[in-house]
Amino acid sequence: MIEFTGILLYLFSIFLISIIFKKYNENSKEIVRKIIHIGIGPSIPLAQFLKIDQNSALIFTGIVSLIVLINYTYKLFPTIEDVERKSYGTIFYCISLFVLIYLFWDKDPYALIIGFFVMTFGDGFAGLIGKSFNSKTWIVFKQKKSLFGTLTMFLTSLVVVCSIGYSQQNSLKLNYFTIAFFATLLEQFSVLGIDNFIVPISSALLFHFFIAN
Repeated sequence: MIEFTGILLYLFSIFLISIIFKKYNENSKEIVRKIIHIGIGPSIPLAQFLKIDQNSALIFTGIVSLIVLINYTYKLFPTIEDVERKSYGTIFYCISLFVLIYLFWDKDPYALIIGFFVMTFGDGFAGLIGKSFNSKTWIVFKQKKSLFGTLTMFLTSLVVVCSIGYSQQNSLKLNYFTIAFFATLLEQFSVLGIDNFIVPISSALLFHFFIAN
């Protein structure tokens, strides 16, 4: 119970920050959403540090996923889904985390963290930078992508993979660049927010099969 108190306090602080930010920046809906998107990232290593077991993590994530699904339908907490386009990204976000926990919580926690961090930090910062700075843009399945956003996705993913991979193996490998490249490629396919599922799952699987083993 004490372990979950720490997680709940952390998540509450993220939502509180987003609410305060929205109060003073009413026209920044996407940024408010990205604060939550990015801020939740450290919750996974925090949960592992607190030694929360896999079953408890799955149950907790399952409950959160159900709440998010209900919220998507009834908009009980509009800050979470306050986005300027039709997207199931938040639902995919939770489902991907559930899958990552199921596959890698005990078996390969490094792969889990890489998959989740590539989504939270890589995709999160890519969205912020892409919308904040003008650069060359293109359309993929009716979704606008930008050069700066794509570069941010690649560089952030590369930093995540290299830093976590190096902490595990004390070496840098060419495959780290491959993982970052594929994560960036898959992030281009963001119709309805599906990138929040395919990016973290693929990144974690690639790391597990080509780096950890």
